Amino acid sequence: FVPVHSNTRFFLNTNTATIMVIVMGFEGSANKIGVGIVDDKGTVLSNPRKTYITPIGQGFKPNETAQHHRQHILALVKQALTEANLTVTQIDALAYTKGPGMGAPLNCVALVVRTLSQLWHKPIIGVNHCVGHIEMGRVVTGARNPVILYVSGGNTQVIAYSNKRYRIFGETIDSAVGNVLDRFARMIELPNDPSPGYNIEQEAKKYDGTDLIELPYIVKGMDVSFGGFLTFLEYNVVKSQKYSKAQLCFSVQETIFAMLVEITERAMAHIGSSEVLIVGGVGCNQRLQRMMHDMAIQRQATVYGMDSRYCIDNGAMIAWAGLLAFTSDESYSKHEKNDDSSYDALKESTVTQRFRTDEVLVTWRDD
Repeated sequence: FVPVHSNTRFFLNTNTATIMVIVMGFEGSANKIGVGIVDDKGTVLSNPRKTYITPIGQGFKPNETAQHHRQHILALVKQALTEANLTVTQIDALAYTKGPGMGAPLNCVALVVRTLSQLWHKPIIGVNHCVGHIEMGRVVTGARNPVILYVSGGNTQVIAYSNKRYRIFGETIDSAVGNVLDRFARMIELPNDPSPGYNIEQEAKKYDGTDLIELPYIVKGMDVSFGGFLTFLEYNVVKSQKYSKAQLCFSVQETIFAMLVEITERAMAHIGSSEVLIVGGVGCNQRLQRMMHDMAIQRQATVYGMDSRYCIDNGAMIAWAGLLAFTSDESYSKHEKNDDSSYDALKESTVTQRFRTDEVLVTWRDD
């Protein structure tokens, strides 16, 4: 899925025709802390990350997750620079996840970015986490203007671009898909290493698919709901002890993914799209990609998917979305030139747990 780029880079002075822009991105909105570096060609120069993994049956708490991020973030900054073969002077800006996400982890990463901004004299760009996933998917896969299925631990949305915004056509009205899978994994005591969703996927592959457990299928127009699904699953299915883990995992995947494919196809029909891009951590699931592919074939459409390098939260996706904003938004360029501007890097470097995809003005797209 990932195009191969040359690692040759040219650093030119301001009197030459072409200046390469390089941005370092910081992602820490949930249980992964990542630092990535990208250039303006979309080349990922480095992208190290660490994951906070909890014991079986436990989720990750905000304060403990933030402590994990604090322990690893500076080492990741050094690793990212080393792998990219760059020095601090060659970094043009710092991008960070402004939201949405967990409060304590977001704050701890933003604090580091503010500090580095002052030490290194670099501008700061706040990035919407969801937009980071979308733009990473577009540059990695080459998708031009797809309907986007964004599925992760904290978000479930069907999105399409229109008039400088990523518009939300449908979403979950309660729990996100990734959260549902995490809680299900805790019910049946699957490990969190490397992730609950991955272990559910592997367990489901062990079942032959002969008997699908009937589970709630809740699609309301363009939206989906999983609250009643989880309650039914826990009290009417898991606690009955009638089914193997493999059959449970198979049935949960088939039911949830069918709901997601349905609302994605409806969005495609509405706007006449022939492309689907799957992003977010749950988007790594090969069964979801296969089901979406089967639907797309019937519509003579193309599905774009990614592997865990870029589907799962990472610093490069924040760096790339930040670079797009940095090179297209006049407020950043005026700040760089010391022109009069209302933009104040420190004052603007806040975080928020609630930051919807369609709140972002997409200044870098003219289509």
